[in-house]
Amino acid sequence: MPQIHQVLATLGYGDAIGHEVLGIQRVLRAAGYDSEIFVQTADPRLEHLTQDYRDLESASHPDNILIHHFSIGSRASRMAYALPDRMVLIYHNITPPEFFVDVNKELVQLCYRGRRELSLYKSRCDLALGDSEYNRQELEAIGFSPTGVLDVVPGFSHLSGQPDFTFAKAFDDDWVNLIFVGRVIPNKKIEDVIRFFHAYKTFFNPRSRLLLVGAHSGFERYLTMIHNFIAKVGARDVHLIGHVTNEELTAYYELADVFLCASEHEGFCVPLIESFHMGVPVLAYAATAVPSTMDGAGVLYDTKDPLYVAGLINAIVDDHGLSTRIVDGQYAALDRLEAKDFGATLLAQFPNYCKDVLGGNEHVATVMLTTFSIGVGAGSLLCEKLSGRRIEIGLVPFGSIGLTLFAFDLFLASPATPAPATSTLAGGTFPAAVT
Repeated sequence: MPQIHQVLATLGYGDAIGHEVLGIQRVLRAAGYDSEIFVQTADPRLEHLTQDYRDLESASHPDNILIHHFSIGSRASRMAYALPDRMVLIYHNITPPEFFVDVNKELVQLCYRGRRELSLYKSRCDLALGDSEYNRQELEAIGFSPTGVLDVVPGFSHLSGQPDFTFAKAFDDDWVNLIFVGRVIPNKKIEDVIRFFHAYKTFFNPRSRLLLVGAHSGFERYLTMIHNFIAKVGARDVHLIGHVTNEELTAYYELADVFLCASEHEGFCVPLIESFHMGVPVLAYAATAVPSTMDGAGVLYDTKDPLYVAGLINAIVDDHGLSTRIVDGQYAALDRLEAKDFGATLLAQFPNYCKDVLGGNEHVATVMLTTFSIGVGAGSLLCEKLSGRRIEIGLVPFGSIGLTLFAFDLFLASPATPAPATSTLAGGTFPAAVT
């Protein structure tokens, strides 16, 4: 049986990519595949789950599959390119480097290099997937084919534990709590969140505060800039909470009245969906993937006039009926996301797959469609039995696992794509454009 490994630059603790990588590994191992995670760096709490990317060469084989999570330029990425394994590329988006100028010079170089490297994988991978439609469109614009969307369907088990109010209890009062959850990095535009909150507090509600929940390691310079900005505009009651545990995060969500996002670059933005799940009204800037992630729910704004955004905050806070309708709309969008018809997505690809990959005719496609449809129908009947004829979100992961295994089995049966000419690691070279 071939091995299916994953490779990525960094495995972070508690972030969306990290959750996805670990989840894929659990599914693959449960299906009987040898599956390791090869990284360049990892959070100390996750290092025991990973292997050094330089060990990937000894595990490499032309029959193996590499799932390459691409989100930044790295040595691990170039290692993956050079090996003969077949590749599925999952694109998590690369933040444009200009966001990090004067903040993190190393990251500027990595993001710039990563965007250059990405285009070279057009002929290297068998399949390119974006974890949002926005990311898929970016892949398509670069020239990748075929492309698809591997939707981020976040699990919420990390928010289901007993909330830890040890520190959050200080904010449990009759004040209005605005919250933003995410790393304190420049593309999140934390300064704009503060500017909007400051206008709201000054002109609408002095009994309000802003809670900024998220790590800032590696961006200490930007953190200093944020502190200087707070002092310059005279903003009060702005609390930079920092990194928190899952139980603490749950507590902060439970205390929040509005989730305020001003980010100007997102590939998906999981905290938006977490807020949907926790029943917190979302007010977000309509940039990059944010509108598609919100799927018509929440409230989007397209101007960064502080008084205008402050007025929107006030309307959501003061009008209980409006707030309730927003939350109901968010729950509906979350239901749509969790009920994504992955089966239909696969069915739509069968005719082209049979023609272009298998060299078959419409009769082959019909057989595949029939077989797959029978399997979907049998699975639906089983779910009906297991759920007692109730809508049961807990069964969604099992369906996703089954479809994932089916797709990998189909992938393994497909004709191989030749490795690039520069695929020999010892003495081989990565194309000069990315060295």
